[in-house]
Amino acid sequence: MLGGSPVWIGWIEFDLLLGDVHSLKGKRAVLRPILAELRRNLDMSVAEVGDHELHRRAEIGVGIVAAHSERVTDALDRAERLVAERPEITLLAARRRLRHSDDD
Repeated sequence: MLGGSPVWIGWIEFDLLLGDVHSLKGKRAVLRPILAELRRNLDMSVAEVGDHELHRRAEIGVGIVAAHSERVTDALDRAERLVAERPEITLLAARRRLRHSDDD
């Protein structure tokens, strides 16, 4: 450490099945508001991280850094609820990790 407090790093990856999407343009139209809502409401880093060329599948990664593990866990829980509640997609899987900056 550089003399400061250790930090907690958390991330979650969502595997999504999109609804009635037949093009990459349609896929972007479905994903764009979801990504924007995650960024705006949860103040997290968000990106499409996989399945870029598939029309009806998407992988989204969400990450956060905070001083306390509870803050990270709460934010990841809220992100998962937000994604799971979207009617235009099906959440197939959510994989999460939580690391402390002192972890090897």
